[in-house]
Amino acid sequence: MGQVATYAVTALDGVAFGLLLFVVAAGLALIFGVMDVLNLAHGTLYLLGAYLAYLLTDGSVLGLLVALAVGIAAGAFGGAALAAALRPLTGRGHLDQALATLGIAFLAADVFAGVFGSTSLPADPPIVLAIRVDILGRGYPLYRLMFIGVAAAVAVALHWAVRRTTAGLMLRATVSDPAMAAATGIHTGLVRVAALAVGAVLAVIAGVLGAPLLGPAPGVDTHVLVLSLIVVVLGGAGSIPATLAAALLVGQVQTLGVLAAPALAPFALFSALFAALVLRGRVAAPAVGKAA
Repeated sequence: MGQVATYAVTALDGVAFGLLLFVVAAGLALIFGVMDVLNLAHGTLYLLGAYLAYLLTDGSVLGLLVALAVGIAAGAFGGAALAAALRPLTGRGHLDQALATLGIAFLAADVFAGVFGSTSLPADPPIVLAIRVDILGRGYPLYRLMFIGVAAAVAVALHWAVRRTTAGLMLRATVSDPAMAAATGIHTGLVRVAALAVGAVLAVIAGVLGAPLLGPAPGVDTHVLVLSLIVVVLGGAGSIPATLAAALLVGQVQTLGVLAAPALAPFALFSALFAALVLRGRVAAPAVGKAA
């Protein structure tokens, strides 16, 4: 019974971590899918949110809400600023965009290290949510359960917004055929900037809410970025449910897989990534042949 409880609680941790990755990766997929920008500074936005949680949370729910409000404003501003910085690189290809955003990430990492130092910092949840609840005889943090609920609600809201709202319709039109969307009166440039801003806000929100799970520290930005890129590759950039499924898979590999087979977990993640790339290539090949 004890081993079953250990695996069950670890699997629940995997759900929490997977949903954390989903919120970050959904923003990354949105930016890539709409703007066709490979944003390698996306992990920096998560780290910004985590540092905001460290600075502004004071053990109260109000402190967490203040950190969220500041994070939303900072994410929107950062996304709009990044859109302006990348505008001269429009049409220059993914390599130029990757190098530019990677340079921004390096600069931000130096600033963070200069301001906050090179050690991990605590980001505790509100006191009222810092208690533990009993799950199969194990104490489990209430905050993680709250995070799972909030992140799941974000997933549902994103899917509804993309599929059921006018903004989502304009977004999908801009992705599928920008020229036709512009001809119908959609301001595609504004849609692209809004997509980058929303994607950045999602990353910062993930940092604020996820700081008690994966707190601010040097290197966290790179760790989150790499796992988010894996999620986007596995799930693709065009489907919220597929991104969610990929994030939950990666979350389980990173938690339950490490517990069950620590030596094999990295290979399992690589194998899943490789299989996704091969499958995607086989699906694309007949389409190219038909088009030819």
